[in-house]
Order: sequence, then C-alpha cells, then structure tokens
Amino acid sequence: MSGNGTHMVVDSDAHVVETERTWDYLDASEKKFRPKLFGAPEDLTTQYWVLDGRVLGFRFQSLSEKQLDEVSAKAGRQMQTPQDARELRDVQLRLDHLDELGIDVQVLYNTMWIEQVTDHADAEIALCGSWNRWMADVWKQGGGRLRWICVVPAMTMNEALEQIRFARENGAVGVCLRPFEGDRHLVDPYFYPIFDEAQRLDMMMGIHIAIGSPRMATQFRPRYDSGGGLPVFRIPTVSQCFTVMMSEVPKVFPDLRWGFIESSAQWVPWVVNETIRRSGTAEYPENPMKAFNIYVSAQTDDDFPYVLKYAGDDNIVIGTDYGHTDASSEVDAFTIFNGNDTISAEQKRKILSDNGRALYGL
Repeated sequence: MSGNGTHMVVDSDAHVVETERTWDYLDASEKKFRPKLFGAPEDLTTQYWVLDGRVLGFRFQSLSEKQLDEVSAKAGRQMQTPQDARELRDVQLRLDHLDELGIDVQVLYNTMWIEQVTDHADAEIALCGSWNRWMADVWKQGGGRLRWICVVPAMTMNEALEQIRFARENGAVGVCLRPFEGDRHLVDPYFYPIFDEAQRLDMMMGIHIAIGSPRMATQFRPRYDSGGGLPVFRIPTVSQCFTVMMSEVPKVFPDLRWGFIESSAQWVPWVVNETIRRSGTAEYPENPMKAFNIYVSAQTDDDFPYVLKYAGDDNIVIGTDYGHTDASSEVDAFTIFNGNDTISAEQKRKILSDNGRALYGL
C-alpha cells in the first residue's frame, strides 16, 4: 500500500480531462458525432467542445506549470498535476504521481458532463460510449489502481443499461447521474432500471456536482456575484441527497450505495437534521446516511467533529479533485487531512480508506 503500508488509501474524487483522444473510441458509424475544439486565439488555455454548431462543454484549462503554480499560490491550495497525467495520455505518469501523493487507488469521474452535453439521443449514445471505452482502455493499463464511474445515455434506457454492463466488465465501480437530468429529479421512477442494474452489478450511484437541466443552469448561474459553481452545481447536489433520503428509493433499492461527490460535507448536519424532523415518524432512522448507504465526500477544511456527529464515522470519504483547478481542488488533500488533530486516528483511517472501499466496492 502506498499510503502508509497498512491500509488502502482511496482518492474518492479524481478526474480525467477529455482530449481529442477521448473521441478516438467512437465507432466508425458514429464519426459524425466527433466534437471539435474551438477557442479564442488570444486565450489558448480556454477551449470548448462543439458539435453541429452547439457548445457541448468546457474543455478544462491546459495550464502551464508556471500558471498552475500561480493558481495554487493564489488559492492557497496545491493544484499542480502533470498535463499528460491529468489527461491520461501517460497512464504510468499518473500512477507515479499517485505514489508521490500516497494514494493507492483513484476513482475517476468525467469532466465534460457537468452540464447537459446534447439533447439528441443518438449523439448522447455515441459520446457516452466513446468515453466509456476510453476509460476501459485506461483501466486495463492502470493495474487496478484507476477505477472509474461510467457516464450513461440516460435518454435511451436500453442503451444506458448496455453501457453500464460493459463498464462493469471493464473496471467501472459506479454509474454517474447528475442531480437533475433534464426536467427529471434524481428519484424519478424513470431511472429505476438504472438503479436496479447498478444494485444487481454491485455498482454505486455517483452523484457528482453537476446540473443536467439547461433551464435550471441558466436560472442558478451567478449573475451579480462571484459565487462560481456553488448555486448551479453544489446546491442541486445537496438538494437531491435530501430528496433521496426522503423518498421511497432507499427502500426499493436497499443494497444500492450512493455517493454525493465534491459538494463538501459541511451541509450534512443540516440535511440530516431536516430529514429526521420532516419525516413525521419516530421510526425514521437516527442516522439516515448509514441506513440508506449514502456517502458524502469532504474537503480538508470541513468541520469534521461536527460533520461526523450527524453522519457517523462510516459514511464520509475524501478526494483530491485531481486534474481540476477550482474551489474543490487540493492535490495534497491527504497530507493535509492526516495533519488534522480534531478527530481520532481510527476516524481518519475510515475516511481515507475503509469508507471509500465500502462506497466503491473495492
């Protein structure tokens, strides 16, 4: 084990940054759906994926080492990662960097699907399939250390289920859904076949901060402040965690595990208290996160004694947000977390290892 030799250290929130290579895995009949990169000549670090004249998503900044140092210094958090590692052009370089960081296993989430990519079902099938085949190839090169969460063409259920099965056979440990997919809430019965298949295959549901509803994204995007992604990405994730705990879903799918990722964990006491208060019954679980297999990823500056009072010791995980340079990113999160003197060594071990292994079935 690279962490300390005694337990598996799990980075429960890491990323891949899509490149042109991501779309090399499109089938021959799907080449018409290959996105193209466009950007302004005066700003080579900012680019967008475009298909049929429509922007599909943001191409994460390709910052130089100097620029990453400047961003890290300004934020007061380490965000420095080698470009070929974060884009997985060089899988061994990524693994070598994990060794330096004391991480045994990273769980990889997408970058591009943070908002709706397309409203055309055939394009969604093609793009998700290419991304999933790319990750399958990465997993084969990663020696079991790079596990991943598959993206699914949710508009076409039979294709979604087929891609989930392929992903499971090729190293995936979870299924990604956004808190809202179009006008559908996360607990909409439409998604029950996905939940059922994930439960059957012992995969978790990865609810990473995102918004799949263009209408909601437009409404919540900051207009008069510098709040960034909190209202448009984090708040919907928090709201749908509450919705899952208040719905019939945990009873219908009692063995399904849920991860609410990259929204910090500081909100957990509020939501847990509200679910208990609003349940209207004394039979509601005292710890709904434990009872309903719900895990939340924390940040190093969360108030861990306060969070654990409501979440318990078994349902909080932590990640680096490897590959990104935003409010969640902290490449040396595990080193900083190990220096936390407000919780016990056993609680730290659970957050660094045991809970991540349980969430992702490692």
